[in-house]
Amino acid sequence: METNIFEQMGGTFVRPAEQIGQKLKQIKALVFDWDGVFNTGQKGGHLHSPFSEADSMGTNLLRYGLWLNTGQMPLTAIITGAHNESAFDFAHRERFSAVFHRILDKKEALQEFCRQQQITPEEVAYFFDDANDLAVAQVVGLRILIRRNASPAFRHFVQQAQLCDYITALEGGAHALREAAEMMLWASGLDQAVFRSRMLLDEPYRTYFQARQAMVTKFFSRSELDFIEFLPNPQ
Repeated sequence: METNIFEQMGGTFVRPAEQIGQKLKQIKALVFDWDGVFNTGQKGGHLHSPFSEADSMGTNLLRYGLWLNTGQMPLTAIITGAHNESAFDFAHRERFSAVFHRILDKKEALQEFCRQQQITPEEVAYFFDDANDLAVAQVVGLRILIRRNASPAFRHFVQQAQLCDYITALEGGAHALREAAEMMLWASGLDQAVFRSRMLLDEPYRTYFQARQAMVTKFFSRSELDFIEFLPNPQ
C-alpha cells in the first residue's frame, strides 16, 4: 500500500490498514454514536448537537463505496443515549435505516437492529467515542474510535484492550467522521473510484443515489419491555 497519509496526519492504526480494507468487504452496516462523533458532544442552553456537511458527505461517500463493492445498499443506524432532534433530521435527510434514541444499553439496540435486518454484529462497523459504547465495540466487526484529546487514559485502555481498529487524528466536531470515512475508502482501494464517480455524477452514482433516496428511516425508543417505533416531530 502507498504511503499512509492517515498516519502522517496523526491517525492511529490499531489494526493494519490492509486488514481494515479486507474487513470492510464483510461489512453490511454502518452504525454511529451521535454526540462526540458527529459533534463535540456539548450540551445545554441553545446547543443542539449539530452535524457538519463534511461529515455528512463522508457518510454518503462511504455508503457509495460499499455499494460499489457489493451491489447492495449498506444499512445505516444511529444509536444515541440522548434525545437528539438533529440526529432525527440528519437520519431522515440522509435516508438512514434507523435511529435508536434514549438508549441506556447500546448493545441491546445493536442486537435489535441486527435482528430486524437479519445480519450479525460481525457485519457491523461502529463509530464511537466513549465508555458507554464499549459493549458494542466489543462485539462488532470493525471499530472506529473518534479521538477526544481530553481522554488519554480512556484511549489507552481502548487501544490496549483492542476494542478499536483505528483512532482518528481529528476530534469529534472537527470532521473526524469525514476522516474515518475517507480512511476506510482509502484502505479498501475505493477512494479514487468513489471521488471520480461522484464528480461525474455518472450512471453508477445516480443508480446508487436513487436507491438511497427510496429508503425509509425508522425511529425507535426503549420501553421497559421492548423497542417501540415512533415518529419524531417534523422540523
